[in-house]
Amino acid sequence: MPRARASASPSLALIKYWGKQQGDMNVPATTSVAVGLHALRTITVVEGEPAAEGRPPGARVSIDGMEQSIAPFAAVIAALRERAQRNGSRYSEYDLTIDSNNTFPTAAGIASSSSGFAALAGSLAAFFELELSDRELSALARTGSGSAARSVFGGFTRFDSGSHEAYRIYPADHWPELRVLVAITDTARKPIGSRAAMERTRTTSPYYDAWVSDSFSLVDEAVAAIAGRDIERLGTAMRASYLRMTGSMLASDPPVIYWISQSISVIHLCDELRSNGIHAWETMDAGPQVKILTTAHDVPAIRTALEESSAVVHVLESEIGGEPSWRIG
Repeated sequence: MPRARASASPSLALIKYWGKQQGDMNVPATTSVAVGLHALRTITVVEGEPAAEGRPPGARVSIDGMEQSIAPFAAVIAALRERAQRNGSRYSEYDLTIDSNNTFPTAAGIASSSSGFAALAGSLAAFFELELSDRELSALARTGSGSAARSVFGGFTRFDSGSHEAYRIYPADHWPELRVLVAITDTARKPIGSRAAMERTRTTSPYYDAWVSDSFSLVDEAVAAIAGRDIERLGTAMRASYLRMTGSMLASDPPVIYWISQSISVIHLCDELRSNGIHAWETMDAGPQVKILTTAHDVPAIRTALEESSAVVHVLESEIGGEPSWRIG
């Protein structure tokens, strides 16, 4: 039975992608700047066998051992299968069994969709024996999740408003001492998916247009901070981005609220750490977890403070990286 395996890391947006342009699938309304979380991985395995004669080939998907509805994955599978058919792949008419597992909580606000759809696209490309450029794969992964367009690349990435693919702006070793700590405050699945929450914000929040137009002011600031390895400058821009995004979400009808009391406790803790001269710059996404950008030097102090806090279930730590891999067998 033919088999392919892929691995990808979640993409943490420092400058946020929140909102889609109308008329195309997962094309961002805002420009995002992100980093790959090297220590966190999605591992996806694809196996196949010939479809029964006279029946179109199908697919089954499981995540962390639980079978999923095929609907969220259909666009990516169809796009890769269609490419395989055009290229005359010997496996293009095979039934597929796709098994994906995460080394971190799924659908809990740690960008599992970014790594998941990047690994799905990569594993299918390997299974169908397709030779695709990173930017081609980025565009294909985007059809499943906008942020997956960034997870195809390791290091520091950018995904421009209106674009169909992301690109890398710096490799991971550009800033080797940079670290991200993820304070897990709740391991439950989030109450509303990112896609539905984005659409609710776009259609009901009176602050959405202001969020989109203002977001571009932070992009050049963040890129310049990364170029100069200036964590205070980057942290300030990153913090402004997530708070402005959250403001637009809170003004939706009904409001989109991912924060819980424990999240707020960690935000206050980061503020206290910064007042003591420790680089603890927090950001949040569509979930209650708090991600903290820092340097290797300050990791021990921040980790100790988080582990002593009753608001934190556990702490994940990662370097910047996340180079994906995909292979046959």
